[in-house]
Amino acid sequence: MSSPAATGLARATLRIMEPPATVGAGPGGNIATVSLQFNPNKLGLTKSTEWRRQPSRMASESAMPEFVGSGPRSLSLEVFLDATATHDNSVERNVEKLMQACVPTPRSLAAKKPASPWVRFEWGTARTTSFNGVLGSLSVDYSLFDVDGKPLRATCSLTLEEASTAAPGQNPTSGSREARRTHRVVAGDSLPQLAWHEYGDATAWRVIAEANDIDDPHVLVPGSELLVPGATESDLDGL
Repeated sequence: MSSPAATGLARATLRIMEPPATVGAGPGGNIATVSLQFNPNKLGLTKSTEWRRQPSRMASESAMPEFVGSGPRSLSLEVFLDATATHDNSVERNVEKLMQACVPTPRSLAAKKPASPWVRFEWGTARTTSFNGVLGSLSVDYSLFDVDGKPLRATCSLTLEEASTAAPGQNPTSGSREARRTHRVVAGDSLPQLAWHEYGDATAWRVIAEANDIDDPHVLVPGSELLVPGATESDLDGL
């Protein structure tokens, strides 16, 4: 049997990586790589957008939709594992790697910030299906066993959900209230100053104060992290 390199066939792989160490960062180093014996014969890619409409009793037609945000990509695929030629435990080893992506990593647990690994499906030059994400679901069907009960064949159904990082300084007023990031306090920071930077309105400091249970907007502890929630225009207008 010729090798993939000899035939020029690009093999698909699934990389399992450490989750980001800080908010807004990319994934960390590789934890494991699952090299697929057989390339998927089908990939399902979905992406959604969210729109909001304000009903009007006087309008004869539906109201103009307002764009709220873009949802993550979701990739579904089936991974076929087979060890009938070798009768080794490679099927279970690969299943264990996939299951690693469903639980917090030891490093994140040691840092008291439990998080499961990030994953990335890569196949040659494909771009739309190659993105950093998390494993949304995993199911495994074993279909053949050795005489000692060792699984020799399995079909794994995976769903990967995109996990992109927000661009620094993104204006939260363009998104929903759930859009949020964190800010590490430095000497001289104040909530009005931060509100001006984030929302363009220093009086919107109450949005940040409410999210962090802060009473005095001018007394912040350097080194602490503040949750900066997204604020809709109606949030800011009501201040």
